Amino acid sequence: MQRDRVLLAPEIPMTTNSSIHPPQRLLFGPGPTQVAPSVYAAMSQPIVSHMDPYFFQTSEAVQDMLRTVFGTKNPLTFAISGTGSGGMETAISSLVEPGTKVCVFANGFFCDRMTEMAKRNGGNVVRLEKPWGEVFTDAEAAEFIAHEKPQVVMYVQAETSTGAFQQGTGICKAAHDAGALVIADVVTSLGAMPVKVDETGIDIAYSCTQKGLSCVPGLSPITVSPRAAEYIEARKTPNRSWYFDLKLLNDYYKVSHRYHHTASATLFYALREALSLITQEGVENRWERHRRMHHAFVSGIEKLGLKMHVAPEHRIVNLNTPRVPEGVDDAKVRKLLMDEHGIEIMGGFGPLAGKVFRIGIMGPLATPEHVENFLKVFANALERSRTTAAVSN
Repeated sequence: MQRDRVLLAPEIPMTTNSSIHPPQRLLFGPGPTQVAPSVYAAMSQPIVSHMDPYFFQTSEAVQDMLRTVFGTKNPLTFAISGTGSGGMETAISSLVEPGTKVCVFANGFFCDRMTEMAKRNGGNVVRLEKPWGEVFTDAEAAEFIAHEKPQVVMYVQAETSTGAFQQGTGICKAAHDAGALVIADVVTSLGAMPVKVDETGIDIAYSCTQKGLSCVPGLSPITVSPRAAEYIEARKTPNRSWYFDLKLLNDYYKVSHRYHHTASATLFYALREALSLITQEGVENRWERHRRMHHAFVSGIEKLGLKMHVAPEHRIVNLNTPRVPEGVDDAKVRKLLMDEHGIEIMGGFGPLAGKVFRIGIMGPLATPEHVENFLKVFANALERSRTTAAVSN
């Protein structure tokens, strides 16, 4: 029987003269996340070309606001055309040449993707591995890096596949002591948690627009330290990727504005508006809001008898991974939420397939009302899934 649909966010106004009429969804997954109506409004503004002065004004405004959310003063900070994986490839292809020794801290899916990209760029990759959901201590990082003596070190700050947050100060210190540069994946954390690029010591950090920034997919914010920029400028071999060559991208976005590719003005409008909303709220206030809603969510989950996969001190606050209870089919729960309420959450994959839910509490949905209402319909779906499982057994 179709249950009453619970609406947790305002209806998005749809134009009547379009042939495209997508369903209303409530995006409680790991991304894309819900975006504010003003972001949609920004995307409806007239297009200018990728060489128009207004486009570069918009890009400059984006750069200024990105420095705040990244926690950096790096001049080389901008958004590139591409998703978070494009940012990953930009960072890795910029620092990894054939024969480059690369250390990877591997504890989730996206560490594996970083590994594959480094290998494809000719890197000599060594990995320190832990089970998905665990993090590395400063002592483990120091021992690994001192032993391997790499030129590049890579880690994921907020691992989307597990819900674990890796503090990077110890990794960066050990890497710099060894003369290495550090690449950090901040795809999920940027905009919802403190990234602190300069304080942590990250040399290149990249992200995406559709998670903590609560924007639409399609751009990848990236920031590069002066030390890493000097390395890139001095490297002897050309970047194997033309499209993701930071030298060319920097020239397009910040120096000569010479044509490189056709960047989407519409996506830049959206990102500028999303960052403006963060600026209006105050980035620290936004971090605190996500932290409070994370604790409210965890409290509600625990009252339902569920346990979190990641230890409290290592959790991503805007991406939660409660364990699937015994006797519950996570796919059935997710289907009930989608079919009856238009709510999207995701399950685990890899070694966590069928073992965790991945539930994002981000942006417009990170409010007490939305968390409370989500927990109500989630509890109902869990109970019905248990009942179905019991009947089928």
